[in-house]
Amino acid sequence: MNPASGRFKQGDTVRVLNEDRPGHIRTPFYIRGKVGWVERVYGDFLNPESLAFGGDGLPKRTLYLVAFNQADVWGAGQPPKDKVLVDIYDHWLEPIA
Repeated sequence: MNPASGRFKQGDTVRVLNEDRPGHIRTPFYIRGKVGWVERVYGDFLNPESLAFGGDGLPKRTLYLVAFNQADVWGAGQPPKDKVLVDIYDHWLEPIA
């Protein structure tokens, strides 16, 4: 198991940054700007956004499993208990108080 150095723990509420960055991005467009919660902390890994361009992937980034209410992602009419789960790196998240 990889130790985690990230800012968030299971249960924390987070928002995905709503940025349009160039290059190899691992954060789906449809989830940017959405608010969810941390379901699981996977640990620290090499940054795939850097690795995709021949970089060393450092510094390592914490990877989380973040959950979102399906209706918040796809709109009204979705089953109320269904959720969308997305793996997201720490540098794409901001805390929600």
